[in-house]
Amino acid sequence: MISFGKKNVGDEWPIFITFEAGPTHDGVESAKFLIDRTADAGGDAIKFQILDPDRLIADKKQLFTYEILIDKETNETETISEPLYDIMCRRALTNDQWREVKLHASKRDLAFFATVGFPEEVDLLESFGCDSIKIASADITHFPLIRRAARTGMCLQIDTGSSTIGEVEDAIEVIRKENNENIIIHHCPTGYPAKLTGINLRVISTLKKMFNYPIAFSDHSPGWDMDIAAVTLGANLVEKTITEDRTTPSVEHIMSLEPAEMKKFVTAMREFPTALGSTRRVMAREEREHSKLMRRSIFASRDLRSGERITEEDLDYRRPGYGIPPSYLDAVLGKRCSTDIENGAVISWSNLE
Repeated sequence: MISFGKKNVGDEWPIFITFEAGPTHDGVESAKFLIDRTADAGGDAIKFQILDPDRLIADKKQLFTYEILIDKETNETETISEPLYDIMCRRALTNDQWREVKLHASKRDLAFFATVGFPEEVDLLESFGCDSIKIASADITHFPLIRRAARTGMCLQIDTGSSTIGEVEDAIEVIRKENNENIIIHHCPTGYPAKLTGINLRVISTLKKMFNYPIAFSDHSPGWDMDIAAVTLGANLVEKTITEDRTTPSVEHIMSLEPAEMKKFVTAMREFPTALGSTRRVMAREEREHSKLMRRSIFASRDLRSGERITEEDLDYRRPGYGIPPSYLDAVLGKRCSTDIENGAVISWSNLE
């Protein structure tokens, strides 16, 4: 179990829901709008990406290829390419702007965290009193960054897309050496959107068996079928990207939830674990009563007199199941009647010697 803001994340706690707005906001007001929609929908946390495009991207002309949605009715898509630098610039805010966004999240009673790429960004989140820091899957081997983040003592969330299990183990060991056990491990399929053949949800079960930390699922697929499947496999946290409009011509909007869908998503995530129930076969009182109505009891198929010995020909099996069940037939056969029993009457143990 990990403490995360005012809530806990772990097997004994309700599923923790994070909405990701990092790749889909286009400025402070857009970020605030998505924060408000997250709070209105009942989410637990809002996530962003803090980055410095000029420092992060060495080749300003490096192209990035992704899909965009052209038409919601026909699901027509288009593949486009543009410089990764331009994509990152749309997400970049100043430190003061991030402080404003964080304050707005706090006002809406949401946990706030972000992916970071440099130590100075760790310092910024630490100065905000953030609830968590996230390490991108691309930085799973960036031990200096992971080490700096671990030293804050904050909860560290690590994405593991395109990582080997050995690389995940190494990153966790770096964190633990800084005396930080506040770790959440994300299964994060690659792709925008991720292809079904690459989602590989069973990795969640592997991670749960290998590590004694909460396991999360960062979803890069449309809808929420994969999130329900992830919860079935034991995910403790789900992270879902949100957008104002899925047809926005930029990366990750295509598989994001729009505001009208967010509350439905939260409801599904909250209700589904209840339906999973327990590994034990436990029946509620209503189920037991219904079962009795639908099952059968042993009835007399003719008038029986006191002292008569019961044979199988004397019996019938009818609903409801409030009398002696047919499974006790062998215990009934050969018994003598202690009272008269009318044709069509249910037989009880008090009718038998």
